[in-house]
Amino acid sequence: MDALIAVGAVLAAYLMGSVSFAVVVSRLFGLSDPRTYGSKNPGATNVLRSGNKAAAALTLLGDGFKGWLAVWLALFFQDKYQLGSGTIAAIILAVFLGHLWPVFFKFVGGKGVATALGILLAVNPWLGLGTLATWLAVAYAFRYSSLAALIGSLFAPFYYALLFGADLNLLAIAIMSGLLIYRHGQNIANLMSGKESRIGSKKK
Repeated sequence: MDALIAVGAVLAAYLMGSVSFAVVVSRLFGLSDPRTYGSKNPGATNVLRSGNKAAAALTLLGDGFKGWLAVWLALFFQDKYQLGSGTIAAIILAVFLGHLWPVFFKFVGGKGVATALGILLAVNPWLGLGTLATWLAVAYAFRYSSLAALIGSLFAPFYYALLFGADLNLLAIAIMSGLLIYRHGQNIANLMSGKESRIGSKKK
């Protein structure tokens, strides 16, 4: 029974992560599908290129909230349902993987920045706030959302290790950070060639 509960919790986290708020919110606002313009990434930064700040804000909040909720629920019910540390780590990865490869949207998802932040905030508020502060500092200084995400993802496992040491959650967060960097491959190439769009630039 405990194993079934653990598997169900991980599956539920993946399905929760599979809700792409960029696509859902864009449809509600009558905007173009974010997978068809700009970076073609279904995320808040690309929705902002539509010029609709409210839609971008809702996308950011939605993608962050689903990551936070999945992990918060797992931690809240950890003792009641005897969810082991391995299950918690798996849930962290599952909701993130759902965002990257959502079953509801033909496995075409976003890069996971907002969802990763929500996950980190649920694991520990100081961990999330420290990573967010890193993102904000880099974004303010250079005006590149992708560069801020890359730097933040590199620091997140380091911050966790400082707070809690090495455990399965650290491994999950390190894998999550690695996947986030992998999904920013084109952004890295654009940054190196000077072609990366800055925060606030509109779609052509």
